[in-house]
Amino acid sequence: MQTRELGRSGLKVTEIGLGCMGMSAFYGTRDDVESLATIDRALELGVTFLDTSDTYGPHTNELLIGKAIAGRRDKFVIATKFGIVRGPQAHDRSINGRPEYVRQACDASLQRLGIETIDLYYQHRVDPNTPIEETVGAMADLVKQGKVRHLGLSEAGSDTIRRACAVHPIAALQTEYSLWSREPEDGLLALCRELGVGFVAYSPLGRGFLTGQIKRPEDFEPDDTRRMWPRFQGENFQKNLDLVKRIEAIAAEKRCASSQLALAWVLAQGDDIVAIPGTKRRKYLEENIGALNVQLTAEDLRRIDEVAPKGVALGARYPEFLMGSING
Repeated sequence: MQTRELGRSGLKVTEIGLGCMGMSAFYGTRDDVESLATIDRALELGVTFLDTSDTYGPHTNELLIGKAIAGRRDKFVIATKFGIVRGPQAHDRSINGRPEYVRQACDASLQRLGIETIDLYYQHRVDPNTPIEETVGAMADLVKQGKVRHLGLSEAGSDTIRRACAVHPIAALQTEYSLWSREPEDGLLALCRELGVGFVAYSPLGRGFLTGQIKRPEDFEPDDTRRMWPRFQGENFQKNLDLVKRIEAIAAEKRCASSQLALAWVLAQGDDIVAIPGTKRRKYLEENIGALNVQLTAEDLRRIDEVAPKGVALGARYPEFLMGSING
């Protein structure tokens, strides 16, 4: 396991991290025992970059991570987020980037995680009603106070990133990036490189679809939110399954799993890109780490581009009620 520096921040993290969202929210039944065992196994395999958020649960994922790292805080790089405020109903959510909320959210996350300092603190979604300068200014104050080491943005647009960087260095932009979500190639990656901002790719396996493990919508548990997402519905599902089959064919030639090919492709897009595939099971964690053994040649990358060009996936990334909050 190698490390990669996030932009020019000086913060080095493992090239593959562990997205912890699914351990507590959105993707079906929780299994805290297996989730904790997965984090233990991640550390054994050299994965030390853990990604969470106060909205996962809400709050329960940070509590789980706090339990997992207790007594060994120094072995992990912890990233968490603020900004998405959940309500009692599934669709009840708002975005808050006001300075006073930033301070409150950080203190609450520190308490739940049981730590004194957050290594990387993201604004989870940009608040359209609060100037980014005010939000990042409050985040910068957290750095001065020693509560946060580095700042990040998630799903932020180009203008927002530029304005944020004028207030305080931004270590990382976290945005969805995979073989079926290649939108960052339309300028975001270039901008990050220009400004010295690292890039953290979430959902690098297409929310599990690129693993080849999902064959039909019924494979999801009843409470799995992917059931209501456009790419997992109706004709979109079947057409996107055809994409997976093409990726599986190349993976078979490379003698690896399709998930490993997909992850290797993300990492091959630049040594400034870090991937954080999520899982709550040890066997899938181990499979994901196997991507580091997959060497992609120029010809491999050409063939992958051929079968999975930009815009190949059918359906929006999120349901309509969430689309307005991305690329903000």
